[in-house]
Amino acid sequence: MSSAASPFLTASGVPAGSADIRLVVTDMDGTLLDDAKRIPPGLWETLAELRRRGVLFSPASGRQYATLAREFAEVSEGMVFIAENGTYVVRDGVELSSDPLEPGVAARVVQAVRQLVAEGVDVGAVVCGKRSAYVERSDEAFLAEVRKYYVEHRVVEDATALDDDVIKVALFDFGSAAHTTAPALQSFTPTHQVVVSGEHWVDVMNRTANKGAALRRLQHDLGITPAQTMVFGDYLNDLEMLDAAEWSFAMANAHPDVIARARHLAPSNNDNGVLRTVARVLDL
Repeated sequence: MSSAASPFLTASGVPAGSADIRLVVTDMDGTLLDDAKRIPPGLWETLAELRRRGVLFSPASGRQYATLAREFAEVSEGMVFIAENGTYVVRDGVELSSDPLEPGVAARVVQAVRQLVAEGVDVGAVVCGKRSAYVERSDEAFLAEVRKYYVEHRVVEDATALDDDVIKVALFDFGSAAHTTAPALQSFTPTHQVVVSGEHWVDVMNRTANKGAALRRLQHDLGITPAQTMVFGDYLNDLEMLDAAEWSFAMANAHPDVIARARHLAPSNNDNGVLRTVARVLDL
């Protein structure tokens, strides 16, 4: 935590109704959702009240847009989805911004993954396009993990030859992504981001792409300031997003670097930390 940051505050320690919040942005896995990937109780009622007050709610996730849109289908009208770690932002089916990879980059990542597999690493690539995600692995164990985050996906023979705008390549490592897959992708780091986004996931994106950059563009477009923005996150791919909000909260279960970066501390994802904190700060 920087010296300029406020002291850590739990949801119960935040003064009720003390902020003019216009935008609430939350990561999904490990943040809004509990460890069983369940929607927290009271979410739909909270979203209805936020809408009534004119507060925009925005999921910001490494998940695919189609997956997020399905999760929030009944309340998605007017909602902004910051998908694919900020590389694809959509509202009411209309793209607000995107940051696609240059042609050929995704193919090189896929080839690197093929080499890892040849060396015995249990890993697979998910090439994330705007229309769908594409995978070469078709075994059930791998596809079961893909389905959690990419409801729109296709098994293809060659993921290096696709007719789609590729915005990210995600790699699922059945072992430790930080210790095996991420180091094997270091040749991409001079020109691209290699981000460990979970215990088993690594994302390769443009250097300009992150949730924070997408959030800042959204704030600019909507005329919303960092002081009017509340953000929740738990993992390394949330760091830049926390910097874009004065009301930045790390979950109690968050990575130590995230806790150090956030201004405040919220209860854990398993303790409904996001909704409890929103209710406290906005006096719902």
